[in-house]
Amino acid sequence: MSKIEVDAIDKQSGSTLTLGGSGTAVTLACGATQSGFGRTGTVDWITTVKTDSDSPLTVANGKGYFLNTNGGAITVNLPAGSAGDIVAFKDYNNTWDSNSVTITPNGSDKIGGAAQPAILNTESQSVTLVFVDSTRGWLDVQDSTSNVEGATFMCASVSGTGNTLATAPCCANTKIATFTGPGTFTVNTAASVAANNEVSYIVVAGGGGGASGQSGAAGAGGFRETKSPITPYTASPKCGYATPGNRLTLGAAGYSVVIGAGGTATTFPSSSQGGNGTNSSFSTITSAGGGGGGPFNGDGADGGSGGGGGGNGPGPAAGAGNSPPVTPPQGNNGGVGAQPDAGGAGGGGATAVGSNSVAPREGGAGGAGATTLISASPTAYSGGGGGGAGTGVGGAGGTGGGGKGGAGNQPSNVPAVAGTTNTGGGGGGGGQPGGSPVNQASGANGGSGIVIIRYKFQ
Repeated sequence: MSKIEVDAIDKQSGSTLTLGGSGTAVTLACGATQSGFGRTGTVDWITTVKTDSDSPLTVANGKGYFLNTNGGAITVNLPAGSAGDIVAFKDYNNTWDSNSVTITPNGSDKIGGAAQPAILNTESQSVTLVFVDSTRGWLDVQDSTSNVEGATFMCASVSGTGNTLATAPCCANTKIATFTGPGTFTVNTAASVAANNEVSYIVVAGGGGGASGQSGAAGAGGFRETKSPITPYTASPKCGYATPGNRLTLGAAGYSVVIGAGGTATTFPSSSQGGNGTNSSFSTITSAGGGGGGPFNGDGADGGSGGGGGGNGPGPAAGAGNSPPVTPPQGNNGGVGAQPDAGGAGGGGATAVGSNSVAPREGGAGGAGATTLISASPTAYSGGGGGGAGTGVGGAGGTGGGGKGGAGNQPSNVPAVAGTTNTGGGGGGGGQPGGSPVNQASGANGGSGIVIIRYKFQ
C-alpha cells in the first residue's frame, strides 16, 4: 500500500501512530494543515541573487537569501516575527565589507533585544536569525565569516619593519604590498584559479652616489615593472609583461624581498668614482644598483643606469646603463663629459640618458625616471642625478628622485643633493672646489630602492 488515509484518531495517552513505512511518503490531503512538527532549523534558499536594485528587500519566514552588494548597499525588511520564524543571509560576492547590508525589524520587533536595525559588514559573512519572543526578538543562531570558496583568490601577508599591506584606494578587490626595507612577501593560500596567482610589481634598486670636484652625477637604480592583466592600472613605459620571463606566478610560500641601499658619494678631494647603489630583488627579479658618478676628468660607472662623466671634457666617458642587461632595459647611459672646461654630466635615468656636460662649467641634467600608477597614484622612480658645476649652476635631477648637482665659486655655492629615499634616484655630482662652504665640492649619496607588489585578493 503506498498511501495511508487517516480520518480520525482517538486521543489516547501513550499511544503511538506510525504513518507510512520505509521509502513511502505521507501526504496531507487538500485543505489539511499540520501542527506540532516544528521547523528543523533550516531555510529554503532562494538562488535568485538579490542586488542593490532589489533594495529595500522584504524577506519571508523560512527563506535564505544570497545578497550581492557589489553595486551598492542593500536594506532588508524582516517579516513580523512569530516564535520559531527563521531567515538567513549570505554575502554572495564577498563585498559586505565595502557595501553593507542593513537588517530592519518589523514594527516594534527587536533584533538581539534592541528595537533597531542591525548592520552586516563583514566580508563573506553568513547569518541565520530565529525569532524567539518579544523580549529578545530575532537572535543570531549561526554567524560565519569563513570563506569556503576553495581559495579563488590569493591570500598573502608581509613582514619587515615599515613594510605595509593595504587595499588599493582605487580598487576594492586589490591589495598593494609596499616594501621600503627588507622583508618577506608570504602567500599564505594560493588561488585555485591559476591566473589569480600572477602579481604585478616594481623592483627599484638603489641609486648611485655622486663624485666630487665638478664631477659627474650618479645613475639611477635599475627599474623593472610587470603589470598582470588581473590587476589593471596604468603602468610605466618600462612594463615588461611581453617578456614571459618577467611574469611572476606565485605559489603558497615565502618570497624574500631585498631593498638596495643608495651608493655612497665621494667627498672632496677624492678623485674616485662615486659608489654604486646596491641591488633590489623580489623572487626571481633583480634590479641593478645605479652607477656612481665620474670624478673630475674621470668616467662614470656602469649600473642599472650609468653614472655621468666628470667635468673638464672632452674625454670622460658615460657609464653604461642596463648593466647587466635585461629586457626591457632597466635603465640608460649617463651623459658624456664632452665640453672643454665644462661641468659634470648627468646620470642616466629609467627612461632617458643623462645630459652631456655643459660649458662653461655647468652641470648636465639627470635622465628622467619612470612614472607608474602601481600604488594607485602616479609616482616617478629612478631619476638620474644632476652633474656638478663650476661657475655655472648644478644640473637638475631627473624626475623620479634624482638629486641636483652642486655648484662652486659662482654664482652661488650650494652642495649636491642626495637622491630621494625609496625612489632609486641618483645622487648629484659635486661642484668645483674653491668656493665656500667646502662641502659644495663633494658629491651626494644615492636614494634607496623600493619594491611594490599588487595582486587581486577577492
